[in-house]
Amino acid sequence: MTYRRCFHTLFLLSAATFFIQAQPTLPQQPAPAQGQNPQRPDNANQGQQPTAVPRELPQDAVRPNYVLGPNDQILIRAPEVEEINERPFRIDSEGNINLPLLGRVRAGGVTVQELEADLVRRLREYVREPQVIITVVQFRSEPVFFVGAFKNPGIYPLAGRRTLVEMLTALGGLQANASRRIRVTRQAEYGPIPLPNAVVDPEKKISTVEISMASLQQNVNPAEDILLQPYDKISVERAELVYMNGEVTKVGSIELGERDSISITQALTQSGGFSKDANRSELRVLRPIENTNRRAEIDINFNRVLDGKDNDFPLLPNDLLYVSRSYKGAFWKGFGQLLLTSGPYIIITVLR
Repeated sequence: MTYRRCFHTLFLLSAATFFIQAQPTLPQQPAPAQGQNPQRPDNANQGQQPTAVPRELPQDAVRPNYVLGPNDQILIRAPEVEEINERPFRIDSEGNINLPLLGRVRAGGVTVQELEADLVRRLREYVREPQVIITVVQFRSEPVFFVGAFKNPGIYPLAGRRTLVEMLTALGGLQANASRRIRVTRQAEYGPIPLPNAVVDPEKKISTVEISMASLQQNVNPAEDILLQPYDKISVERAELVYMNGEVTKVGSIELGERDSISITQALTQSGGFSKDANRSELRVLRPIENTNRRAEIDINFNRVLDGKDNDFPLLPNDLLYVSRSYKGAFWKGFGQLLLTSGPYIIITVLR
């Protein structure tokens, strides 16, 4: 017994020592110096002042295909070239900027990205692999922002009185798969959006409204063709869809377009109807639950809808309609095929 206890004790001590030595050693973080903000990097306290921007711009619209013009002010970041790095330059009335080393460079009439590429090409005479990033820090005129599924999203100057339709035409309209509803967001300092369905948010100091593209296109002078104001943000999402799966002729998605919903009958018609093995009495709608990754299950007996006993069910955006398979029909179909293939053998056997 004593030998066994000693052996057991030595085994436990060895295992504990191995486990402790096997633990990874985490690097110790140095304590921040007195008066230094521990949440900021070291170079954030060096007193460097960033270039001021007139107002906070939407982050998804700051990198546009914006066409530069006279009186625009740009900030050039070129770490390898100290003469122009982190320095602002204003485009003159002739559309040029005067840069150290490079002299007069044409900037008016080109996009930010095109000017970046031009400067990279010119700086290759002085630096092997130059890097150039240009930011517009002051616009020649107050801008409006087009964000989302437009053909040419970006920042556009609001020169004079421009309506929503005029600006949409100028930037090429919507992409083919864009929603048919656009949203306009306006800063409170420019007043609320003058439409009855506009919503004012006093906390965020904005007003928003959804506008139907059908109204803009079908009416001669639609009330929704509002005058745009500086810093308006016009956004459009991808088209809202419902999804078809299971025993339907065409599995895929259906765009809602201007509709808020589509009935199961309409959706089945657009997807080619049921397949031969579909179970019409057991349809299932999987509906997203807000703020979760789960879906609610809604069972539909479509035979009752066809008989007029139940109302047609509306499918909402992102709903999934799943049509199950009729195992009874599949059984008889398989049995029939088996009978056709083995029938001659059975008849010959009986005759014998």
